[in-house]
Amino acid sequence: MNVLRVHLKGWTASFRYPGFAVGVHPSLPLPPLSTLYGLLSAARGELVTPRDTGLGFVFHSHGKGTDLETTYELSGTLQAGTNVIRREVLFEPELYLYVTNLSFADAFRQPYYPLVLGRSTELAQIIATEEVTLQKQSNVKLGHSILPFPQMQIYGSVHALPTHFTGDIPRRAVGTRPFLLVEDFQNYTDEVWVDMTQNWGVWIHEAKA
Repeated sequence: MNVLRVHLKGWTASFRYPGFAVGVHPSLPLPPLSTLYGLLSAARGELVTPRDTGLGFVFHSHGKGTDLETTYELSGTLQAGTNVIRREVLFEPELYLYVTNLSFADAFRQPYYPLVLGRSTELAQIIATEEVTLQKQSNVKLGHSILPFPQMQIYGSVHALPTHFTGDIPRRAVGTRPFLLVEDFQNYTDEVWVDMTQNWGVWIHEAKA
């Protein structure tokens, strides 16, 4: 299968943790699909959903820490107050994004909007964009990604995450269901798509009709 592989890097990244209430704002260790479809939407300049393309990814970061962030809170009288919160951030994120719709190559050559990995300040740089061929293979390393839950031979943390958001305001989460977040590489014995140049498996979340 031929796919578009987009290699991106950044200084920091953060991915909103579902169910957060109070305290330090934690980050998911891996981007949910909604973040990646948001990235594709920014590149193309219009809303992109799982109907437009399937995708897969491999994501790494080189550590994490806690940042201080000033927020502005509006009251019912539209008067703004400030608050300082602590937010977990991932350092030196690196993303290999695999897109099944090859027409997105033009969007990544000249993105319509800035590409970010989380907050609007967390800019991502495109390192390379190329068409590659994935092959089916068994007994490969698979991970640093999210997979549908459940999986019988691979483990990770389970979170209920949306696949994408609507384009209207306020935005609504769509396709929320359990996903398995796999933070390391593990041996996967069944057949899966493999990027032979990187020697790792790629779980492709297929486009939805």
